[in-house]
Amino acid sequence: MWRSEVNDAVVDLIDPRPGETVIDIGAGMGPGVMRAAASGAEVLAIDPTPFMRTVMSGRRWFSRRRKSIRVLDGAVEALPAGDHQVHALWSVNTMHHWSSVADGAVEIARVLAPGGRIVLVDEDFSDPRHPNSEEWHKRHGEDSHHGFSMVDASEMGDLMTGAGLVDVVAEQRDMAGRPVIAVTARGPN
Repeated sequence: MWRSEVNDAVVDLIDPRPGETVIDIGAGMGPGVMRAAASGAEVLAIDPTPFMRTVMSGRRWFSRRRKSIRVLDGAVEALPAGDHQVHALWSVNTMHHWSSVADGAVEIARVLAPGGRIVLVDEDFSDPRHPNSEEWHKRHGEDSHHGFSMVDASEMGDLMTGAGLVDVVAEQRDMAGRPVIAVTARGPN
């Protein structure tokens, strides 16, 4: 809950640096936020859910890095950041919640600085290799992703490329020992 190996792996890939502005889309309880804040980056913890923002705000309050963390209302379709102002952004287990993946791709491209980095990851709980797969299938059945659509890696790649991002790689792979759908890309220089 307070820490996630997948979040750790994603933030390691993002490699936030001192002085950068970075975004965690769907920050939730903030495992990625806290790890990124330790790098010296300014972290925008974006979440559309009041409860999650409250939890993250409380967690921020007790952090030595609280001045570098801002907890904000928002979603991928309307990110609270200026054009080309974000050096890196990521999301973990939120893509399947996005109300418009196409709008999200355009919005990511809008806020991403030239050469900025993105890593978007959804764990593939339906994959039998996932440690929580059996529980997921019991709760949700074979064709459900808890009420949301499963993310299609190829479609995500096409949307990110169409939004103007470069070096797009969208694939099913393993991360932190779990099967995931991952999208990485950069803002054009």
